[in-house]
Amino acid sequence: MRATPKDRTAFRYFLTITTRWMDNDVYGHVNNVVYYSWFDTVVNQFLVANGALDIQTSGTIGLVVETQCTYLNSITFPDTVVAGLAVSKLGNSSVRYEVGIFKNEELTASAQGQFVHVYVNRHTRRPAPLSSELRTLLQTIIQEQSQPLTQPNGGV
Repeated sequence: MRATPKDRTAFRYFLTITTRWMDNDVYGHVNNVVYYSWFDTVVNQFLVANGALDIQTSGTIGLVVETQCTYLNSITFPDTVVAGLAVSKLGNSSVRYEVGIFKNEELTASAQGQFVHVYVNRHTRRPAPLSSELRTLLQTIIQEQSQPLTQPNGGV
């Protein structure tokens, strides 16, 4: 069964990413591994830009333990990509992000998936609880039930 594309209202944070010539594969579209790079980029850019992660010195770091992507429509260079981000589950030491990849100005996702971080002590690699600062930040992008965007002609 084909997944229903999410629209932009399902996401709380957005990052514009430029595709590169080298992102295309021999089939003429962006290769699947590039999508996972976009997932990683939007999550970590959000954390770094908001002071929740210092890549070099943070005592607690997020390890990726699970990713998943559903490809819905092709993207090719020189398309611009907008990566949407939301939190769907916030645990004691983990967070599940939902990511949507939008081509150019399209309202529905060309790809969508999830990205799970488990936070651990940088040195021992043992699970560590989310700090109150990180938890507060992640709560700002918690996913809410969204309504479909309406098209200019009044359709969905």
